[in-house]
Amino acid sequence: MINKLKKYFKILLPTIIFLFAQSAQAVCPVCVVAVSGCVGLSRYLGVDDSISGLWIGGLLISVIIWTIDWLKRKNIKFYGRKILVTVLFYVFTVGPLYKSEFIGHPMNEIWGIDKLLLGIIFGSVFFLLAVFANDFLKKKNGGKVFFPFQKVVVPIVMLGILSGVFYFLTC
Repeated sequence: MINKLKKYFKILLPTIIFLFAQSAQAVCPVCVVAVSGCVGLSRYLGVDDSISGLWIGGLLISVIIWTIDWLKRKNIKFYGRKILVTVLFYVFTVGPLYKSEFIGHPMNEIWGIDKLLLGIIFGSVFFLLAVFANDFLKKKNGGKVFFPFQKVVVPIVMLGILSGVFYFLTC
């Protein structure tokens, strides 16, 4: 009986995956996983909050783009959709960080701004710039990527370089 189930499972699972496969998203899932992993790793290793904030900001932009794209695909339209999604994601991310005192500690500031919040702002802006840069590169190459996983590499490299800059600024 179990062998029979395994046989059906081996046929059924690939068929389901093939039938429900979707086209590439605005920001791919590998990128989201990479950003998420880097956030967790940086906190675990005791990396400065400004650098952790960069990756949180990148993750926020990634999830916002994903959500807006998902709403568009599901034909869920309402006035101010993009702004509302953006505001909600930032409120539900920064709010709990502030409430739990990760943001707002007077000894955790650089240039008069909380390090984590500053990192989130810079990470968001530069991740969005990386998404635009990837789109520009694709357009320049006739709608094709210059190299495999370009959609993943461009934002991750951008955040990596920015992390290096912030490392030297906050040391």
